Amino acid sequence: MKDKQLYKVAGLSYVGIFFLAIFGNFIMLDSLKSDPLSVSSTVIGLGAMAFLVAAILDMVVAWVLKDLFKKHRLTTISTYLRLAHAAIMGVAVYALVLARGLTDADSIQTQISIFDTMWLIGLFFFGAHLILLSNILKNVVPKWMGIALLIAGVMYMVDTTAQFTLSNYDQYKDVFLALVAIPSILGEMAFSIWLLVKSRNNT
Repeated sequence: MKDKQLYKVAGLSYVGIFFLAIFGNFIMLDSLKSDPLSVSSTVIGLGAMAFLVAAILDMVVAWVLKDLFKKHRLTTISTYLRLAHAAIMGVAVYALVLARGLTDADSIQTQISIFDTMWLIGLFFFGAHLILLSNILKNVVPKWMGIALLIAGVMYMVDTTAQFTLSNYDQYKDVFLALVAIPSILGEMAFSIWLLVKSRNNT
């Protein structure tokens, strides 16, 4: 596959991940957390499938980036870190699938907690991937984009660590959310657009 096609596959996969994550996180999962008994099993199932497809697309992005930047010394470990994240996310979906047949709010919340814990573990690996990716992309993408990816990677790892170690994390969760979301959206969205632009300009 030519580089032009690889850039396009990676860019479109990234865009797909964004939309699937929006549905899975902000439509299905947030609704399930706020009122576990009000979300139908169909919606939970669709949310679970959204996460599964996103995990597959994550694997696609990982392998395409490996091919595009195979000459860099950090590419291999960066690839496997992202693949680990995708694999963990795929396994975490099992907790949501189990929640479909439950009629007790506490039991559903337990499954959500299991999913969230595995999600955080996966994001720790993903954060490490972004840190390495920012180095791989040095002198390739605009400097600010690389810095945004680096900060996002660090904050993913910091947030997971904080949630696992701070007993009063809830007091600061909005701050941590902002510290993770802003550089992540800025860096990753910009990177996906950069990939799509490269697919049109690269020959």
